[in-house]
Amino acid sequence: MLESSLEFLRCIRCGSKLELNTFKQNKEIEEGILECTKCHLEFPIIEKIPILWDDFSGYLSSRKKLGGKLYQFIQNQKLKEFLKSSLSKINPIGDDRTALEERWASIYHNSRNSKFYSLVKNNINDLPKSDLVLEHGCSIGIMTSFLANSNQMVFGIDRSFSALRIAKQSCKNNLDYFVADSLSSVFGKLQFDLILALNILELIEPLELLKHISKQISSGHFIISEPYDFDRGLNSVRKPLDEYTLRTTLKNFGFKITTKTKNPSYLPWNLKLNPRTALNYKVDLIIGKK
Repeated sequence: MLESSLEFLRCIRCGSKLELNTFKQNKEIEEGILECTKCHLEFPIIEKIPILWDDFSGYLSSRKKLGGKLYQFIQNQKLKEFLKSSLSKINPIGDDRTALEERWASIYHNSRNSKFYSLVKNNINDLPKSDLVLEHGCSIGIMTSFLANSNQMVFGIDRSFSALRIAKQSCKNNLDYFVADSLSSVFGKLQFDLILALNILELIEPLELLKHISKQISSGHFIISEPYDFDRGLNSVRKPLDEYTLRTTLKNFGFKITTKTKNPSYLPWNLKLNPRTALNYKVDLIIGKK
C-alpha cells in the first residue's frame, strides 16, 4: 500500500478516517493495520494489499485456504495474531473460493493480450486526463496499470486477493489496490473523474452498483462494458440488464451516453481457460458522461 493512499481511504462501517500502524515498510507498506479513528474497526495490510472488509472473519469464511496462505505470508507477530484471531471466528460458507479466485486470476493473466483491452484503451485515449481514477473489479490490474501511465492517481478494487497480488507486481507511485466489495464506501464521499467497471454486472447486482457509482461521479466519465452473461444458476443477479435497459438506467442516473457508444457494440473478448479451451465473448461498451 502506498502511504499516500491513506488520505483517500475511509472506514467502510462508519465513514471516519483511518489511522495507519506500519509493521513492515520498504517502498510501500508491506504489513500493517489500518484502524478506524471512531469505531476502531481494523483492516489488515498483507503483501502490500489492504483488505478493507467490514467483517474480516466473514471474508475468510468463504476463503479458509486463503487464510492459511496469508498466515504463511506474514512476518510480523502482531499481524499473525490478528489473523489467527480472525480465523478462529470464521463460519465456513459454501465452497471455498480460494482455488476459484486463483484460477480466474491466472486466466485473466493469460488473456491480458486480448484485443478487447486494446479497444478499450483506444477509447480511453480519447478522454481528458483525470486527477482521480477508480476501477471496480480491476482483477490483475490490466487497465489500472495502463491508466496510471497518463492519469494522476489511480485506484483498483476487487474481491480477489489472488488477483490483486498479481496486480501489485506492477509498482507505480500513483497506483494502488484494495481488496473490497464494490458496494462498500472504501473512499467515503470522494468524487472521481473517471470510473471503469468492465464485465462485472453478472457478479454484482447491476442497479445497486450503478447507483453506487453514480454517487462517486459528479462530473466525469464512466466506462462500463458487459457481455450480458447472466445465466449463473443460484449465483445469478436478481435484476439483469440488457443493452437497452443498461443505457436507459445510466441516463436515469444522470449520465449522457456518448454518440460513439449510443448503440450496442460487439467487441471481441477472448479468455484462455486452458491450452484447449477458450471463451469468446462479444462485449458491449458504453461511455457515459456527467
